[in-house]
Amino acid sequence: MTQRFSYELTATDGAARTGVISTPRGEIRTPAFMPVGTAATVKAMLPESVAATGADVLLGNTYHLMLRPTAERIDRLGGLHRFMNWEKPILTDSGGFQVMSLAGLRKLTEEGVTFKSHIDGSKHALTPERSMEIQRLLGSDIVMCFDECPALPATEERVAESMRLSMRWAARSREAFGDRPGHALFGIQQGGVTQDLRAESAEALRKIGFDGYAVGGLAVGEGQEAMFGVLDYAPAMLPEEKPRYLMGVGKPDDIVGAVARGIDMMDCVLPSRSGRTGQVFTRRGVLNIKNARHQDDPRPLDEDCTCPACQSYSRAYLHHVFRAQEMISGMLLTWHNLHYYQEIMSGMRTAISEGRFDAWQREFHAGRAEGDIEPL
Repeated sequence: MTQRFSYELTATDGAARTGVISTPRGEIRTPAFMPVGTAATVKAMLPESVAATGADVLLGNTYHLMLRPTAERIDRLGGLHRFMNWEKPILTDSGGFQVMSLAGLRKLTEEGVTFKSHIDGSKHALTPERSMEIQRLLGSDIVMCFDECPALPATEERVAESMRLSMRWAARSREAFGDRPGHALFGIQQGGVTQDLRAESAEALRKIGFDGYAVGGLAVGEGQEAMFGVLDYAPAMLPEEKPRYLMGVGKPDDIVGAVARGIDMMDCVLPSRSGRTGQVFTRRGVLNIKNARHQDDPRPLDEDCTCPACQSYSRAYLHHVFRAQEMISGMLLTWHNLHYYQEIMSGMRTAISEGRFDAWQREFHAGRAEGDIEPL
């Protein structure tokens, strides 16, 4: 690959932005939602089905893939794209978040993290250098720096210590990544919900220099109000000419609020995980397909949706196959949820381009307020 990674900001409307990320494997239209393919698959979906929803990029998981089937095996088999039959771009996280979630199974030092596998208890080490090596072996188009992400709430002292460690790891990640034309490395801003720490982190990342920047350390227990409070200032601390990625978010309301505050990229397991557990996102709110109210309902999940679940199947049928624990239930409900998320992204891109994002937001929220959100 000789073409370099690039980003073009094509329009703004307030803080909201739309643009195009160009990679040798294709373009990523922003704002972009990335379905999560943790173990080299978006659960319950074929790769071509994921592409049919409108997704331009997938997220892969360094921690899970390094343990099984291993990055070295994937490399020998031609890389992650060939391995999972996905030709479009792939972003891989660094593995840091999953390792930090292991609690008593890991040990943190300046060098990195040693931990025991949740699968078989085997011992492993993950450092900035090893994370870069794993993501290179996978063939990731967008590589994330190795960082530490403390759960919130946490003391300001703990958050500051973690952020500064992450900035030292960011410099080591940058050096280990090197110059790889056609591939990009994103830095990750940390600092919890403290503005001064966020500013310090952003300045450190700017000095190192990255192809894109993520807002990390949110959606880890602080709540939407606190998250939006950080997003009111954090994205503007990052370079305007580079893509901005909010990690691990979220619900439709979270996504729209993040874009309104200057975010370009997001990922979350929620639409696929919810599909497998019967939770369905629609324009009029959230419904739970296992509720008895749907067992005789001939209507689709969403009358205005063009996904296969809505075009060909009734709520009654989807209720039945979910209750019967048939695999087609997870397949159809996941397809619908991912399709709906991509429709949100498409709608926002168009509205920003046409200078009517505020009106689009009002319509989005009004439709959900008028709907019948069901208990889980």
